[in-house]
Amino acid sequence: MDAAQRRISTDVDGDVWRVVLDRPDAGNAIDLALADALVDALEQRPARTRTVLLLGNGPRFCVGGDVAGMAAAPDRAAFIGALANRWHDAVRAVITCPVPVVAGVQGAVAGAGIGLVGACDLVVCARSTKIRPAYGAIGLSPDGGTSWALARTLGAPRALDLMLTNGTLSAADAHAAGLVARLADDDRLTDEATALAHLVAAGPVRAMVRTRGLVRRAATTTLDAQLDEEARLIVASAADAESAEGIAAFAGKRAADFGGTR
Repeated sequence: MDAAQRRISTDVDGDVWRVVLDRPDAGNAIDLALADALVDALEQRPARTRTVLLLGNGPRFCVGGDVAGMAAAPDRAAFIGALANRWHDAVRAVITCPVPVVAGVQGAVAGAGIGLVGACDLVVCARSTKIRPAYGAIGLSPDGGTSWALARTLGAPRALDLMLTNGTLSAADAHAAGLVARLADDDRLTDEATALAHLVAAGPVRAMVRTRGLVRRAATTTLDAQLDEEARLIVASAADAESAEGIAAFAGKRAADFGGTR
């Protein structure tokens, strides 16, 4: 793919792999090029990095699907279907990323951008951000995991109220509901999201990923099944070099250095 069409910029910041949605003139609207580029960026994460930091260039994090492209498509259903399926590959790549994913979001998060936010492990949200499903305004049902993210955090009644009335969720309400983990002043968003990404990268990232899986499955499994899975994963963690370092550091009354474990 031509570099000018990649729609994503990446760089290494110490132990953090920074991935930036980079289509600011279009509000980082999702087209096939952006979806492809996000999948590629996650697959190309340098092995030495221990956290992904996902940001959006410009005043808006992501306004959802590229409606201009939809309007121009000769076969709209085929176009939207191909775009949704490729975007779902990107969302799955975030969910299954082998290291934690931290996001910093600002301005506007709409449509399938909400599903992307819901797939991240920790989200820092600028206080002025507005979150709007927006599908109803163009006669579409949700995609990108948006219905999953909203139902999981708001509950079905509030999620339906938001989606069926084309409503807007404030950053404060998104934080209270648990859709985002932290709020930041607008001018501090990137700094605080970056600091959080580095904090996470300094921790036991493999244990964190196991924890992520347990938490995401907890809502759809029985307590008995969850106990079995916790037992299996804590044994896996105990056999990991992270555990050896953590326990040795605790016993030696020193700070653990998880970055050196492989």
